[in-house]
Amino acid sequence: MSDASTTNAPRRARGRPRGWNDKTGQNTIKSLDRAMEVFDHLSTTPGQTLSELAADLRQSPATVYRILITLERRRLVEFERAEQLWHIGPHAFVIGSRFLRRTSLVERARPILRRLMEDTGETANLGIVQGGSVLFVSQVETHANIRAFFPPGSLSPLHSSGIGKALLADMSEERLNRMISHGPLETFTPNTLATKSALVADLAMTRQRGYAIDNEEKNLGMRCIASSVFDMHEEAVAGISISGPSIRMEPDQIARLSRFVVDAAADLTAALGGTPRQEPPSA
Repeated sequence: MSDASTTNAPRRARGRPRGWNDKTGQNTIKSLDRAMEVFDHLSTTPGQTLSELAADLRQSPATVYRILITLERRRLVEFERAEQLWHIGPHAFVIGSRFLRRTSLVERARPILRRLMEDTGETANLGIVQGGSVLFVSQVETHANIRAFFPPGSLSPLHSSGIGKALLADMSEERLNRMISHGPLETFTPNTLATKSALVADLAMTRQRGYAIDNEEKNLGMRCIASSVFDMHEEAVAGISISGPSIRMEPDQIARLSRFVVDAAADLTAALGGTPRQEPPSA
């Protein structure tokens, strides 16, 4: 007969050792940690000599050399003999590609959307471009009685939604012109930006502050704040937003709430292995 304390003890998840929750130094492999530091640093440079790497990382050349030789055997780094430079290797791309294959936008966004809803108290949304519209692909609803609701599969015109305007603002000029040159912009409320000049001016403000605002432009009484999510090519592939009634999302609350939205978009960008655009979009 087994001891009660043994019987009632929580079972350890498969693949996790007894020291799973111990993140102290005794559970790390220092040599591996040093190797990953070299690998990570080299991935951010166009190529470095052994002495440059050792100096940047404050490690001995002998240690760095052993690490490089080990990584070279795995084709994670490669050596350019003519210039005596070490570079990131081709197998790093192979591993990165495997990561991308298991990456799911909606899956990775879910916990970020939930946290955004909890931080702001408003409904959090994820959307992508579908033709001339935003396609909402995920949502975490607020628990408030009065709330925005855009079920997955819903469509909203780009020019009159927060996510739509965030994504338009991060398009190249050439693509933007294609998206808004298919006839007049539909008017939904007195606040809708129904002329191209008004929309372009608003997009310039969006780029400057880093987030878009839907100020009752699709539905009276509802506001939205949105920010773009970027992939590894610095291209905006999705948008994250919060939506709620104007009585809760008043103008003097926009700056505070926008910080949560921008941070959530940055977190999803990082989770996808993406890079935020460093320069304004160009044709």
